[in-house]
Amino acid sequence: MSDIARALIKETIETNDVVLYMKGTSSMPQCGFSSRIAGVLNFIDLEWKDVNVLADEEIRQGIKDFSDWPTIPQLYVKGEFVGGCDIITDMMISGDLDTLLEANNVSFNKEAANKVREANT
Repeated sequence: MSDIARALIKETIETNDVVLYMKGTSSMPQCGFSSRIAGVLNFIDLEWKDVNVLADEEIRQGIKDFSDWPTIPQLYVKGEFVGGCDIITDMMISGDLDTLLEANNVSFNKEAANKVREANT
């Protein structure tokens, strides 16, 4: 990965509370896994930054190298890598995502998060 890509990734995750590196955008995901996480984040009224890895091959590979995680999407909260689709889905259902967001003072709609859990139990 180039120094430019590394610097851009680092700046993006450090200057935004929540970042999702995804295929597509928040309004138009281009894979099912990206769509699932984007849907959850949008439903719980979370403010987040989307980074479309399909728009830049260097960022697409760079984020995999940066996190040492082989797949996309990848979610970051307060500069820390949280996980991909399966991990975020499990955290949402268990309530661990709420705990993580609350611990990092990231605002979201708790009532909507509870609705997601109710619909998936």
